[in-house]
Amino acid sequence: MSSDEFVVTPWHVEGDIDYDKLIKQFGTQKISNDLLSKLQKITGEDHFMLRRGVFFSHRDLNLILENFEKGKEFFLYTGRGPSGHTHIGHLIPWVFAKWLQDKFNVNMYFQLTDDEKFFAKQDLSLDQTTNFALENALDFIALGFKPDKTKIIINTKHIKTLYPIAAQVAKKINFSNTKAVFGFTNETNVGMIFYTSLQSAPCFIENKQVLIPLGVDQDPHFRITRDIAQKINKTKPALIHNIMIPSLLGPGGKMSASDEKSTIYTTDSPEVVKKKINKYAFSGGQSDIDEHRKIGGNPDIDVSYQYLRIFFERDDSKLKKIYDDYKSGKMLTGELKSILIEKINKFLLVHQQKRQEARKNIDDYTVSYKHLRAHETE
Repeated sequence: MSSDEFVVTPWHVEGDIDYDKLIKQFGTQKISNDLLSKLQKITGEDHFMLRRGVFFSHRDLNLILENFEKGKEFFLYTGRGPSGHTHIGHLIPWVFAKWLQDKFNVNMYFQLTDDEKFFAKQDLSLDQTTNFALENALDFIALGFKPDKTKIIINTKHIKTLYPIAAQVAKKINFSNTKAVFGFTNETNVGMIFYTSLQSAPCFIENKQVLIPLGVDQDPHFRITRDIAQKINKTKPALIHNIMIPSLLGPGGKMSASDEKSTIYTTDSPEVVKKKINKYAFSGGQSDIDEHRKIGGNPDIDVSYQYLRIFFERDDSKLKKIYDDYKSGKMLTGELKSILIEKINKFLLVHQQKRQEARKNIDDYTVSYKHLRAHETE
């Protein structure tokens, strides 16, 4: 793979992603300043992930906002493929979804696709992916979603809820289309071929339009969903995409739940976080202190700085000072890493406490067939 090539699929991300080029490849729309202004006007807040371009692309977000101004409600949906423990990259769309729920006071559905990860990962059993789903759910709940407006769906546990919708979707999707979008071959198991139908189902769980905050790698599933929505008399889902949080090891891929060296898990202890960042976090600094003081570092490729920008430093003035000090050589790589370590551990201390508390009320967030039928008849 050459330096200007990259791969982005729901199951594989590789290379240094050019997001402007990806927008053209996927056929999405860049989030414009006008759209940002409109969202800020409605919500009364300029979210840091929006102004920093962490969410960079969309499909029909403008329609969601226009309809909301006309009094038409929407609902939210996002999810997680439970192939391992939750890492900090997974939190990006969830944290943003929580903000959207707070600002718009809307329902939220969170799908855990334990079946898909079983189909996709040869080394994982269905029991393992289902157990990971339950563990991942704790991280979602810990972020503070409203129990009365939030429901968690685990595919194998709630198939009665999903299947009637998935069947309607599946009837309108042909193999030629999925093969073209995902590159499936004759060796692809039929679970993978059918799976998009199940991931589409929560889009139509209510008789309203849905807005889905998600990593851009998941967009292909919903391109298919949008193509068939009107064929089953449903509204196309709207999407808002976030960038991929880079691996600890640096450019060339996203953080992966299956690679401990590249990942900070939400369950990591302070000692483990410190060790991983100090040992593995890709540096934009120079080879020695004297050279760094003279030339300065490159925060644009430094993983520690990027994690601060994407998630862990909400104050723009503080972030700018870190950027300028590191670029000028005033701040060393070790000092930058120390700032990140402190920020992550401060966040995880609170998150892990809330995660433990979530074990007591996970049932409050579980979707039921009765709940679905109530929304279908609204």
